[in-house]
Amino acid sequence: MTGRSRKEEEEVLFCCADRQLCNTHTRSAFLLQRNASNVSQSNRTHSKAIVDGNLKLILGLIWTLILHYSISMPMWDEEEEADDGKQKTPKQRLLGWIQNKLPELPITNFNRDWQTGRALGALVDSCAPGLCPDWDQWDQTKPVDNARVEPVGNVVMKKAVFTVETISAGMGEVLVYVEDPAGHREEAKVTANNDKNRTYSVYYIPKVTGMHKVTVLFAGQHISKSPFEVEVGMAQGDSSKATAQGPGIEPAGNIANKATYFDVYTAGAGVGEVEVVIMDPTGKKNTVTCNIEDKGNSSYRCTYKPTQEGQHIVYVTFAGGAISKSPFTVNVGEEAWWYLCSLWNGLFLLLSFPVSWDLSWRVTPASAELRVVVCSQRA
Repeated sequence: MTGRSRKEEEEVLFCCADRQLCNTHTRSAFLLQRNASNVSQSNRTHSKAIVDGNLKLILGLIWTLILHYSISMPMWDEEEEADDGKQKTPKQRLLGWIQNKLPELPITNFNRDWQTGRALGALVDSCAPGLCPDWDQWDQTKPVDNARVEPVGNVVMKKAVFTVETISAGMGEVLVYVEDPAGHREEAKVTANNDKNRTYSVYYIPKVTGMHKVTVLFAGQHISKSPFEVEVGMAQGDSSKATAQGPGIEPAGNIANKATYFDVYTAGAGVGEVEVVIMDPTGKKNTVTCNIEDKGNSSYRCTYKPTQEGQHIVYVTFAGGAISKSPFTVNVGEEAWWYLCSLWNGLFLLLSFPVSWDLSWRVTPASAELRVVVCSQRA
């Protein structure tokens, strides 16, 4: 492989105490000889670092291989030359490949055109159709969230899309059939893009969950790996369709050290998990815990007990998003004091009011003696 004779190769192998190090050194020398590597003549040190698992050098070597054997070579037929007739640089070729993958986006650079995160989502979905099908709906004001690229996969009642490329297959018609877990078969929508790669955009809308079989035919024959098995899951919940009501999210009426509650309703909102976080008046989110009980029929009872008076913020989320009208501002009043009124003939009346209230009441005169005793709950 390196141009040496078999005897010379055997001598090199014999001198290597570690076969892994020897193999790595041999391949590094080959890349150096082919000008495909930027390692120095002392590449034995680099070889040892690679064998030892130096991630930086390994990734650098992988990028060098991509640069030399992929980007620097033709990526597709009819690739255009630079305007001045010169050979394109690797950077220009990579940009051209991206533009070929994303004809619907005006990508002209590697900085500002990527700042919203949408281009990354579009590229992921182009290379692996269906992973980020909603990239064109991403909020451009949330670039960090967009750049996380968390694929949702294929879900019921949502378009499942992919692309068929036929540039090397000659002439023919693309047909796609989708079979659901129950055996029902229907034809997917196929649209010719009329581009230089002769690609076809395909979509179908699965109506049930489970494993689907996608058959892709070109000129009446199965393409490579067809039929494909595609898992379809439940649609993620729509948090905007979830609602909540109850005394625990009312602006007033809640008292410190007294349990309160509210109910969350998720009927028609899809699949998701209800979560509640309560921020106390000091800004802490871990002092008030909320117990969530599934009551059935897509309703959840949320119970918590504030321990401080003042403004609390109740954050309620469903399927990772804030529900309708969340967060809720709840003003918690002072702890209540209990007033025990002893009425005539041994009759008692138990009343409870916040301590800041001014109290007065009227008693209709009676023949029996009236006695009123006021004490705190602690007493």
